[in-house]
Amino acid sequence: MSTLNYTKYMEGMKQAVVVSLWFMFLTFPIMVIRVNTIENIIEWRWMNMLYIGAGSFILSFVWRYMSGKAISARKEGIGAQGGRKSYLQRLVSEKRLSLPSLGIVAVIALFFPFVSSIYQTNIMTTALMYVVLGLGLNIVVGQAGLLNLGYVAFYAAGAYTYALLYHHFGVGFWLALPLGALAATILGVLLALPVLRLQGDYLAIVTLGFGEITRLVLENWNEFSFGPSGISGIPRPGLFGMEMGMHDATVYLYFLMILLCIITIFVVNRLQDSRIGRALLALREDEIACQAMGINKTMVKLTAFALGSTWAGLVGVIFAAKTTFVNPASFTFLESAMILSIVVLGGTGSIIGIIIGALLLILLPEYLRAFSDYRMLLFGIIMVIMMIFRPQGIVTGVRKTYEFHTEEE
Repeated sequence: MSTLNYTKYMEGMKQAVVVSLWFMFLTFPIMVIRVNTIENIIEWRWMNMLYIGAGSFILSFVWRYMSGKAISARKEGIGAQGGRKSYLQRLVSEKRLSLPSLGIVAVIALFFPFVSSIYQTNIMTTALMYVVLGLGLNIVVGQAGLLNLGYVAFYAAGAYTYALLYHHFGVGFWLALPLGALAATILGVLLALPVLRLQGDYLAIVTLGFGEITRLVLENWNEFSFGPSGISGIPRPGLFGMEMGMHDATVYLYFLMILLCIITIFVVNRLQDSRIGRALLALREDEIACQAMGINKTMVKLTAFALGSTWAGLVGVIFAAKTTFVNPASFTFLESAMILSIVVLGGTGSIIGIIIGALLLILLPEYLRAFSDYRMLLFGIIMVIMMIFRPQGIVTGVRKTYEFHTEEE
């Protein structure tokens, strides 16, 4: 072992000892002292302190060792990797890999509702809804770099647009779908107008407040939204006026979400290579340089919020049709946090990464209901580990690089 490695090793040991001592001190009153009220005595559980000290020392040392390895590998990979793509990135960009993979996915998606139960199909439909929501938020967060913590407000706008239009005017699903998207778009522009000069944490706080204001308005304005009672009896989408049962309607919604996912992926992919997409990336990288290059950052921000909210409005209408009931409790901050987690976990700016992140975060809790009491704990641990060892997400968005070569004389 070299002198430098030995020094790092000893430094890690010292820090692990300090952490274990702190844990022992902080948990002493809870884990060691127990008052027996029946016999009126105090029981001293010293073995618990030993377990806590040993466990926290081992975990702290292993954590520091692994995080140090990850940081070193990341620094070495910056220069060595260059433009090299991962397997998942090549799976998307190279036709010899992408075409067979798309064929397999298409066959699985086509036959899934016919070989699985209605419950499984319903869960998959929900996962596809979050795929679209993640891709919509990715326009704002991943491409424009605008942290939006109130994305659920646009989701609620689409759902309540359909619910209210049906309740008061008998408007059907297919007419409410574009109207819900339009309502969410208008709401997104109205939010963007007062926050054009805000960035970073300030923008996040304002959007968070906007999302909570929207939920509280829906919850307390009984004359408009029927308050906490919500609106029920919302019809599911029909097919040329035909009445469908529960199973047929679930399968129909599943294929409708498949179609919406395909359209969303196509639009977002084309957006990245368009003039608007390049303006969004420029705004994300450096707002001052973006403005100096002649890009109207006001219009770019308005466009980002409008585009992102449009997809949330579409999914909101489908959510109302799927559940046939909406109320403010379905649109809490936790929904915004979940959608943002999908974007961060999958990889900001990466379409395939967001799809994988949405499927993981939505499907795994359903299939791990045996650990329902620890789902949020496991969720938090996974997010912390991801931020330490892979902060760029599951699939990193590959930037296009341009090289200029001069002819050798």
